[in-house]
Amino acid sequence: MTNCDVHQHLWPPSLVAALRSRREPPFLDGWTLYLDGEPPYELPSADHDIARRAALADSDGLGRALVSLSSPIGAEWLPAAEARPLLDAYHEGSAALPEPFGAWAAACVRDVDAQATAEVLDQGFVGLQLPANALADAVGYARCAPLLDLLQERDLPLFVHPGPAPGGAEGPGWWPAMVPYVQQMHSAWFAFRAFGRPRHPRLRVCFALLAGLAPLHGERFAARGDGSDAEVDPGVFVETSSYGPTAVEAVVRALGVDAVVQGSDRPYAEPPQQPGFGLGGPTAYAFRITNPRRLLTGTVD
Repeated sequence: MTNCDVHQHLWPPSLVAALRSRREPPFLDGWTLYLDGEPPYELPSADHDIARRAALADSDGLGRALVSLSSPIGAEWLPAAEARPLLDAYHEGSAALPEPFGAWAAACVRDVDAQATAEVLDQGFVGLQLPANALADAVGYARCAPLLDLLQERDLPLFVHPGPAPGGAEGPGWWPAMVPYVQQMHSAWFAFRAFGRPRHPRLRVCFALLAGLAPLHGERFAARGDGSDAEVDPGVFVETSSYGPTAVEAVVRALGVDAVVQGSDRPYAEPPQQPGFGLGGPTAYAFRITNPRRLLTGTVD
């Protein structure tokens, strides 16, 4: 495997058209995105120009850039009849993206249909992304269990990404990214330990944005948790989007270098100027090549 970024977003024309066809959130009016719980957001059209994004990936030295549906828009939480056109449009367009792009599949979490997800995965998607607020507690893991069982059976990974941010429409534009998204990832990290891992012992999972820095609470878990050791789980990864050397180094100290993979969240954030976050060449190699290979395939060098 070449250099890999596991977390980007690129909306193919089919998804843009599907969002523009709607009149209730989530929908696009031109390039203005309307969501429940967030202020209207102006999307630069160049951010979703496929040729431009391929050129950016090449300039970043990426051999592979994995795109996913933007879970905060809430498509996965719509009733199946509304979710299906958006999910189908995303899958159709993402499956047709040129190199170096690959893609995570998406699934409805309100009306779970594992068979439909199996048919999507048959198209060559690298794994499945689910919104973090669908995996925040025991109820969520029970609802999504058929999807996670499917991934485990197929030896494919799960990518946990922030979902819709309720109640932020009246606040500053940065509020959803800084508060609900981080809270969701924190909850999902500990919910996986409590409810996900016991049922899915072989599932590989990656948490976006360093799991909201939840791994840094290991000492508190040791003091206030269930009394079990908080040892590092070799099947659990975190990606680096929107964070820099301070946070990444702290997470490496908590989890070890083998648990971290590079993710940029482009176009909403830029890749780091130093691929190894100043931690050295071997660290950059681990973040960009060795660890993504283990996440995606389960194999090691």
